[in-house]
Amino acid sequence: MKFYSIKSVQQLPISLGEAWDFFSSPNNLAKITPADMGFVITSDKKDGEKMYPGQIITYIIKPLLGIPIKWMTEITHVKEGDYFIDEQRFGPYKLWHHKHSFKKTSTGVEMHDEVNYVLPFGFLGTVAHLLFIRKRIEYIFEYRTKFVDNFFGN
Repeated sequence: MKFYSIKSVQQLPISLGEAWDFFSSPNNLAKITPADMGFVITSDKKDGEKMYPGQIITYIIKPLLGIPIKWMTEITHVKEGDYFIDEQRFGPYKLWHHKHSFKKTSTGVEMHDEVNYVLPFGFLGTVAHLLFIRKRIEYIFEYRTKFVDNFFGN
């Protein structure tokens, strides 16, 4: 079983409260996901609702060749203003663990993302990772970085 990890750090020129309010809202997930991935939340969502431990979020995403994949994540941990963790319950990965953390700095907020994942299909999963999966995940992080920079005026 091959274990992969991708990390990202981004500086945001906003308050910790603003960062937390934006990123802890499931309604903002589609905004920070590339449009070509066709991301749609299918679970009930309420305006202004914040993530909470035990929350289940279901969605459809088209990560490759426009093929839709149903995905279910659970928000497993939340420490207000500090971090939250989402883990895949059903979806394309054998394991998906994503930690979002925030730290106040003298110029705003430092945001950390760490995704740890395992692919199914043994050797074929390893080949797929080398050919396109890692690049696709990195593309999502690059898009998110650019969107957030533009959205918050960085």
